[in-house]
Amino acid sequence: MSSEPKSPTPTPGDTYKGWLFKWTNYIKGYQRRWFVLSNGLLSYYRTQAEMGHTCRGTINLATANIVVEDSCNFVISNGGAQTYHLKASSEVERQRWITALELAFDTGNNSDDSCEDGPSAPPTSGHGGGRTLDIQSTLRTLGSKVEDLDTCNDLIVKHGSALQRSLSELEGIQPGADVGDKMRQVTERATLFRITSNAMINACRDFLSLAQNHSKRWQKALQLERDQRVRLEETLEQLAKQHNHLERAFRGATVLPSSNSNAALGSKGALSGKGDSSDEDDNNVFFDAMEEPAEFITVPADPKYHRRSGSNVSGFSNETGMDDLSVNFDELSMASSPESPQSLELEPVRQRRSRIPDKPNYYLNLWSIMKNCIGKELSKIPMPVNFNEPLSMLQRLSEDLEYYELLDKASKCQSSLEQMCYVAAFTVSSYSTTVHRTGKPFNPLLGETFELDRLRECGYRSLCEQVSHHPPAAAHHAFSEKGWTLRQEITLASKFRGKYLSIMPLGAIQCMFAKSNNHYSWKKVTTTVHNIIVGKLWIDQSGEIDVVNHKTGDRCHLKFAPYSYFSRDVPRKVTGVVTDKDGKAHYVLSGTWDEKMEFSRIMQSSKSENGAEGKQRTVYQTLKAKEIWRKNPLPEGAETMYFFSSLALTLNEPEEGVAPTDSRRRPDQRLMEDGHWDEANAEKQRLEEKQRMVRREREREVIKAAQTPDEAPHQDSHQALWFEKTDDAQSGETLHVYKGGYWETKDSGAWDMCPDIF
Repeated sequence: MSSEPKSPTPTPGDTYKGWLFKWTNYIKGYQRRWFVLSNGLLSYYRTQAEMGHTCRGTINLATANIVVEDSCNFVISNGGAQTYHLKASSEVERQRWITALELAFDTGNNSDDSCEDGPSAPPTSGHGGGRTLDIQSTLRTLGSKVEDLDTCNDLIVKHGSALQRSLSELEGIQPGADVGDKMRQVTERATLFRITSNAMINACRDFLSLAQNHSKRWQKALQLERDQRVRLEETLEQLAKQHNHLERAFRGATVLPSSNSNAALGSKGALSGKGDSSDEDDNNVFFDAMEEPAEFITVPADPKYHRRSGSNVSGFSNETGMDDLSVNFDELSMASSPESPQSLELEPVRQRRSRIPDKPNYYLNLWSIMKNCIGKELSKIPMPVNFNEPLSMLQRLSEDLEYYELLDKASKCQSSLEQMCYVAAFTVSSYSTTVHRTGKPFNPLLGETFELDRLRECGYRSLCEQVSHHPPAAAHHAFSEKGWTLRQEITLASKFRGKYLSIMPLGAIQCMFAKSNNHYSWKKVTTTVHNIIVGKLWIDQSGEIDVVNHKTGDRCHLKFAPYSYFSRDVPRKVTGVVTDKDGKAHYVLSGTWDEKMEFSRIMQSSKSENGAEGKQRTVYQTLKAKEIWRKNPLPEGAETMYFFSSLALTLNEPEEGVAPTDSRRRPDQRLMEDGHWDEANAEKQRLEEKQRMVRREREREVIKAAQTPDEAPHQDSHQALWFEKTDDAQSGETLHVYKGGYWETKDSGAWDMCPDIF
């Protein structure tokens, strides 16, 4: 059973969202769409992620007509211009939508009346006796008015009949007869009829006025009862879900402890197989992401693979991705071991900051910038800090380590193929921080550094240095006590294509594990910033990554699908296949780069028949998918703090003992973080001009040292302080590698060799 997320029960005045099936045409039939009901408007999108930028259609409920066809289907029409044929997943879900639509319809039609009524307070639920007395008094008053109306009605019938008889008698009088008496009789009876009619009109007016005065209160009382019913339904839903989870937890608790570790793994596999049909966990299913990728499709494996014996499970558990139990046991044993460094460490861990000053709302006049740039070289144009975020590119590189736990887990894997899955998930996780980060990081000055010392908290240390200015290149080195080393050298190339900006990172990333000597390398994909000129900025990642294990020949091919208006896939989708040196597939990865990744072991593969496009696809039979990575939630108030993650908030926090060239000491970046943008712009221009003067002086010295100007090297003669350029034997890449000495210099505090760049 697919565990579709439950839609919340509708409440008046709130936004109601959920999945519905919408009829498109006779070829495609009903298609799944994300509907949003808000402010009397019903809008729909292809996926939830499109809510920020692409609405597929909207209908105004103020003039709409809602027709229920059967248990799940209903139709919304606004008189012929727009008609939505919709289908819910169940009758309960359909009724929820009908209730929400009716509430929105009533709220929209009655909003003007409620405003004219003034502050009429609804009866409170806490005073049931007072409400009952009020209703009884109102009913008695209305009853007396109805009796008055009945009396007036009887009098009107009586006097009307008498007037009608008098008029008939008057018509039957012969010409020349005396009509004076008859006329007086008609006049008297007409007067009585008029008086009775006036009394009837007055009684009707009183009744109508009284009914109008109380109708709003009754509507609010009825709405209050509806709210109470809605809250009761939600409470019952939550209790049912909790009951279901408790039952599953109880079953798991009674099975697992009674068996040994191997049998426990087997039991876990059996339970997970059963969970395919019974679990209600909302996080188990990618609805739109499970549509068929271009190269392959996945189907559940034969149940026989879930019913292996305990010994068989232990025989291949090192390769099946069921290492979480062993990883947790290792961490527990390390925490309780007397030789563990955590047990010997008595000093408290430093508390890092969790907020920075809010981003100011400064007005930016683009023309005031562009008019001063006409005729200037593009590299000489001073860009204001209004386009930046208060972090440098070196700090953004260090953010790749936010999910360092993936590499910690990878270092404990016995199987190189499973280790590849964790490394691949780590490569995807580095993009999760970019989804809302449309600000440009500060370009590092030549020789600028940034250290990230998390040895006590997380077990790793990281160092970045800007090793080249033309072209700009940054080198990064990180090592962990858990047995892994990460290094990379990134050079950015960008192309402005009118409506969007493409950023192509050049250079390689490498990760080495000391225990297995596995050596991985990969490159980054293209980042695209859309709506550069007009509209809201948004970021997309697209391209392909090949993660290669140079020792074993294992490979993981990851594909980042670009966003397309016509695509049926979920946005930001990532898929991948892990293969060995012979090309045999062992694992499938799927998910999105901004939310989570899952991986599942392939039990069998086959070729499908040619599809509509004539391409033959590979069909993988897999075990149940297992979550390998999930994005950490952003801190509270992140939208006012440049959408920084919890790690990013700490990167520019001042620290004692760092190098004089550290990004934390950069004055323009510090001024921008503090909200002094005008001063930051002036300081930024000063630093850039100082860097140009130093570079010109360095070029003059190189020319003087040469015999002739032709012998002078054309490239910049700057030598990095903490990195040196080498050729990697395994990957064949040329990159800057950390040569040591930084952390020893920090311990001694002797920074005399550092240049004065700030």
